[in-house]
Amino acid sequence: MSEHFRHKVHVLFSKEGLEHEHLEGKVAVVLDVLFATTTIVSAFAEGAIEVIPTLDEAGANAEAQKHPQDGFVLAGELYAVTLPGFAPPTPLALAKHALEGRRLIYSTTNGTVALKQSAQADHVYAAALVNGKAIVQRLLNEHAGKSVLIVCSGSMGSPNLEDMYGAGYLVDLLVDAMGADGDTFSDASLAARAVYRAEPAEQALLRSRVGRIMIERGLQDEVQFASQLGVLDVVPELKLGHLTA
Repeated sequence: MSEHFRHKVHVLFSKEGLEHEHLEGKVAVVLDVLFATTTIVSAFAEGAIEVIPTLDEAGANAEAQKHPQDGFVLAGELYAVTLPGFAPPTPLALAKHALEGRRLIYSTTNGTVALKQSAQADHVYAAALVNGKAIVQRLLNEHAGKSVLIVCSGSMGSPNLEDMYGAGYLVDLLVDAMGADGDTFSDASLAARAVYRAEPAEQALLRSRVGRIMIERGLQDEVQFASQLGVLDVVPELKLGHLTA
């Protein structure tokens, strides 16, 4: 039996690990810190009524056909390039697109895919550094004793530093609340925690691969926004393919 089945809190370092997981009975917490889940949390903070994650551009366009044209914002990227005709996928840029009272239809290379792939879990949450405290409070209040699977979206099968860091932040908050019981936390979750405790968030995110790409594009402020810890009291939950908060 693989070791994480004996623990209550486990971390997957990329969404591809979901292929080997039995999600029924578990709570999945999905991270794509740069930027999908940070953008989702920010969109709700900006007044979006719903976020609909899609697998790709075609799925997003098909979803858009189901809604009145003035009732949604279509945003997304593929391989870090904004899709043609779509709003930008990063939190600060997207906030300029009048989200209040509207749906966000959203497609990204990794984060929205990870959310869709986690849908068989009993509960699925979108987490980021910016809402980490709110997510952990929900886990403690409503899912005590449940197995929690923290899913790092990663990038095309490889781990991303920013997602590992985010997972470690969540684990650190859980350890503070629950104690560091060896029967509770898997080795992978403790490894993620060590990544988090090694350096400040902004430093880690800016030196990550995606962070460096954003600096080259003059988008350092987006990375700095995503590096804030626990500043938004938003808990997006996926139900029937739609996120609400």
